[in-house]
Amino acid sequence: MTEESNLLSRDKAIQRVRSREEPWDLIIVGGGATGVGIAIDAASRGLECLLVEQSDFGKGTSSRSTKLVHGGVRYLRQGNITLVRDALRERSLLLKNAPHLVHDLSFLIPCKSRWERFFYGTGLWLYDLLSTRNSFGRSRQLSASDAQKLAPTVQPKRLQGGVVYHDGQFDDSRLLINMARTAVENGACLVNYLAVTRILKNDNGQVRGVSLFDLEPQTELIAEASCVVNATGPFCDAIRRMDDQDCESMVAASQGVHLVLPRHFFPGNLALMVPETADGRVLFLIPWHDRIIVGTTDTPIDQATMEPQAQADEIKFLLDTLAQYLINPPKLTDVRSIFTGIRPLVRGDKSARTASLARDHVLKLSTSGLLTITGGKWTTVRKMSEDCVDRVVKILGYQVRPCQTESMLIHGADLKPTRESQSLDSRSYYGSDLQQIQKLEKDKPELAAKLHPSLDIRISDIVWAVEMEMARTVEDVLARRTRSLFLDSRASLEIANKTAEVMSEYLGRDQTWIDEQVASFQETASHFLPS
Repeated sequence: MTEESNLLSRDKAIQRVRSREEPWDLIIVGGGATGVGIAIDAASRGLECLLVEQSDFGKGTSSRSTKLVHGGVRYLRQGNITLVRDALRERSLLLKNAPHLVHDLSFLIPCKSRWERFFYGTGLWLYDLLSTRNSFGRSRQLSASDAQKLAPTVQPKRLQGGVVYHDGQFDDSRLLINMARTAVENGACLVNYLAVTRILKNDNGQVRGVSLFDLEPQTELIAEASCVVNATGPFCDAIRRMDDQDCESMVAASQGVHLVLPRHFFPGNLALMVPETADGRVLFLIPWHDRIIVGTTDTPIDQATMEPQAQADEIKFLLDTLAQYLINPPKLTDVRSIFTGIRPLVRGDKSARTASLARDHVLKLSTSGLLTITGGKWTTVRKMSEDCVDRVVKILGYQVRPCQTESMLIHGADLKPTRESQSLDSRSYYGSDLQQIQKLEKDKPELAAKLHPSLDIRISDIVWAVEMEMARTVEDVLARRTRSLFLDSRASLEIANKTAEVMSEYLGRDQTWIDEQVASFQETASHFLPS
């Protein structure tokens, strides 16, 4: 591994924070998609920026999405044309800038009548029309026989025809890690497991920086900045209360649950979209890494937590809905993993259902100068980041380069993807980095060994995650650098000890650390286990 490529290094980053004498132009709190996107935009414009994350990059919502890069068909039905148009544009930019992680996927909407075929077909014609310079396939209507050929495991009574449309699919946390590499390559400083404990202010009551706690050596440090951005998603109100303990909440949290199933329940290379379920949401069955993801629910919760738990009635709702559509519906014992994400929905009418609250992003500047960004969705992260940095530049009064990210390739981008490199059951998600990983395996063949017959993870993946992608815990490796925990929670538990042993060799840890890591991972994995 070359010195030039070894950029996402925690040791180097924390040393850079400790040795810095001048204030940063910008400190970003939050290492999810929004925060990392802001770091890319700010650094590429020439701003000196630091991003801090109290846990790991993407620990929260950004690794728990439905894995879609999409305009949002359901928002079209709500009449939010602007949101859909902007998201469709960003969808095409993501496909262009991260072709190793984003790809075109066909979606089938089952129809029970000719009227439904006409209704959905007309709506999706408008969806295509809004997608200027469309990089994805066009929608089309299907007869009953053609629809049943495409989806042979769906009950025929549900397929009296259908409509096929196209949207994007991606691997969320893999994209986030490559975005983090991109941010660092542009000069940003990113550190995980570095928590904000206090907002610092000057004599005039204006924000001047943050007090930090380094969770690894358990030490405190100070970082000063001309501007601080709160990009902590569903947790943004906690940071805002560090600035103003009496501030009103911006976020109404809602959780969405996803089930992961074996591929045979819905084989083929397309997804199924149920346009309206009993709770008014859409439901997706999506092929992903040789599994099927089913989701999602929309359940209001009182408070966002780092490890949300699926509720029994949410799981039952998903299984019951599947039973209405599949010839051989799955049972709970068929579920390989369950993951739950929290949406940072922006508060509006306090009586409104979370399903109807705004998905648009919001920027809010406090009287003391703390800038908070929340809302939005994965697909529009680049535009959210551009808007935020535009606001930061205005606050600072700096003259900087215009936004660079519309045409910026994400780290690992493979500009000539082949049919094989587009396959999501291969290691194509590494993009151009795959050559270096294969070289590791050639130099040390033992690194090519798989850890479990039900998972694609190899020892080389662990080494790469530690050495190149700032993985610090077993959970970092098994949940976010690889997707093992999301794909098969029980199999992941079986390889936790081996993962910890490999990591300890490269991180210089002892047996006590290994034991603590395994115990910690067992606790996290309990939230993903079907029960």
